[in-house]
Order: sequence, then structure tokens, then C-alpha cells
Amino acid sequence: KFKKLSYSHSTMNISKSGYRVFSANSTTACTELAKKITERLGVDLGKSVVYQESNRETRVDVKESVRGQDIFIIQTIPRDVNTAIMELLVMAYALKTNCAKNIIGVIPYFPYSKQCKMRKRGSIVCKLLASMLAKAGLTHIITMDLHQKEIQGFFSFPVDNLRASPFLLQYIQEEIPDYRNAIIVAKSPSAAKRAQSYAERLRLGLAVMHGEAQCSESDMADGRHSPPPMSSGRTTSGHPGLELPLMMAKEKPPITVVGDVGGRIAIIVDDIIDDVEDFVAAAEILKERGAYKIYIMATHGLLSAEAPRLIEESAIDEVVVTNTVPHEVQKLQCPKIKTVDVSMILAEAIRRIHNGESMAYLFRNITVDD
Repeated sequence: KFKKLSYSHSTMNISKSGYRVFSANSTTACTELAKKITERLGVDLGKSVVYQESNRETRVDVKESVRGQDIFIIQTIPRDVNTAIMELLVMAYALKTNCAKNIIGVIPYFPYSKQCKMRKRGSIVCKLLASMLAKAGLTHIITMDLHQKEIQGFFSFPVDNLRASPFLLQYIQEEIPDYRNAIIVAKSPSAAKRAQSYAERLRLGLAVMHGEAQCSESDMADGRHSPPPMSSGRTTSGHPGLELPLMMAKEKPPITVVGDVGGRIAIIVDDIIDDVEDFVAAAEILKERGAYKIYIMATHGLLSAEAPRLIEESAIDEVVVTNTVPHEVQKLQCPKIKTVDVSMILAEAIRRIHNGESMAYLFRNITVDD
């Protein structure tokens, strides 16, 4: 005869839902988004300890079984970017070593996304980070508003690039009085597509700024224009056939606003607001051109260095960002900064991926150019 075996809930440590949500952040401020997402999902945050040793090495201890489960790692990126990346890599590798079935990184703001193009003698760091994440064990990534959509091609696994624009559009319609008298502004030609998307959805006009205020790579001398060194003993006879046409140097025109902003509310839209000098300069120009209120809408509010003070002292009336990046300290320094919660769409993405449901609902009405 066989004895009937009974297991207590403490012995069976596998969650009923078949997935777990972990936070790889060692700082409390960065776990706020993870807590909001788990509350919406109705699950507990996975038990783990992430900390820095006295020599600044990152250590991760996973405190529960993850064998055969879908594991979602929520990693918000604080000011100490490199530590956060290392925490994510070590956490992913620990879960891989402990036989997790799938490891999905939820990285709302993807770091190093601005370094996605080759610049002179630099490198495409974003591609390096994508390779490191794959090597650490990640099998899928959920992110939000990548700096360039083509970054998805750097990865060897699926990437879901969610959009924050529905939440920001809702904020404009509900929180900006008389938004029908607004005009959407791109502070540089590179931001014009995003601004056009907002303008078309809100049925508003579009203005584009261009000129010396726009951001461009520095044209510092890097040795490319210098002639090759002439070694002694060689003839210096040139080869006429190798003379290449000279590229004309760029000359930036004075700053110009294409579009009428006079007597309007100006809403500047962008994906990242970090160093705010460009935004402050743009706000001054728009004020001169007759805009009576200026809002800035951005997905990722990095707001580094002196950004809160500069915003507070500027002509900008309000800066609206999402909670993809923690910025509670900056909000205390500057009451003009407002936050929109995007945990709803991230929680829904986690639920759909785990259940094998289509993600198309989260991308409805989003075109290729959005």
C-alpha cells in the first residue's frame, strides 16, 4: 500500500501563475515602478537581495525557486547607469543558472540608446549592451520609446517597444485647459516625425524649430582633415585621379520657427529630456514669437545635473514626463515637473507575454513612423 503524501504551501514554492516578477535594483527609489506593476498584476515581488559589496562589486541572491518559470526582471535606470546595468546582467545570469524557463527584461528606459550611431572614432555602445544582455541569459525585452526604433535590430531575441504617447496625449486633453488653442512644436528637425504624430492625433497645428539651437555632433578636429605624414626619401608626386571633391562645411542659419506660434500654447514633444539647455533656449524663442504658455512632453525624464533649477528659472510652464525613470528628488526641487504613470501598459505587456496572447492591442493605431 502506498502512503498518501501531502505537501504544505511552503514546500510547493512555485507560484500559481507560473511566472514571477523581480526587481534588480538595489536602491529603494528604483523599485517603486516594480511595486506598481506587481500591484496591478496581483502578484508579489519576487524575493531577492541585490546589493553592492564594500569593493563596489554587485551581488545578487535569489531567495526562491525559479525553475521552469517565466521570470520578468523590472529594471529602472537611475543616475548610476552602469551599476544598474551590472545589476541586471548579474540578476539575469543568476536566474539562468537557476534554470528559469524564460527571462524577460522590462527596461522602460533603455540605457545607452543615444549611442546607437557610429560617431567618428567611437563605437555603437547600444549594440554592445544588446549582446551583453543576450549573453547574460535574457530571452525577450519590453522597453518603451527607444531613442531610435532601429535599435531593435541590435538584438538576437524579440523586443517589444511600447509607446508612452497615449498617456501623454490623454494628459494634454485632460490637464491642459484650452488645449485646442495649442500647437505642437519640434525643437529640431529630427523630432519632427514625433511632433507630427502628436499633431495629427490631436488635430492641432505643427511648428518646427531649426538653426543653431539644435543639437548636433561637435565638429572638433579629429585628424581626418590633416594630410598624411610624408616619409623621407619618398616622392611627393600626387595622383590627380585620387582627388576627391571637398565636402562643403555646414553653416547653421539663425534660429527659425517654421509655423505660427503667436497667441498659442506651445507643446514641445521629445522622447528624452536630460540636459535642458536646448529646451530652455527653445522656450525663450517661442515666448519671443508670441506663445503664451509652454509645455514640454517627454517619455523619459532623466533631468540630470542642474536641470530642475534651470527649468524652475526658465519660461517653461510645465514639464510632463512618465515614471520610466525615477525623478522624485527632481520633483521636490522643481514643482513644474509632473509625472504620468505608465505602469498599466507595462503590466498588461507582462500579462500578455506570459499568457501567449497577441501584443497587437497595445500597438493599435500606431503606424511605422510613430
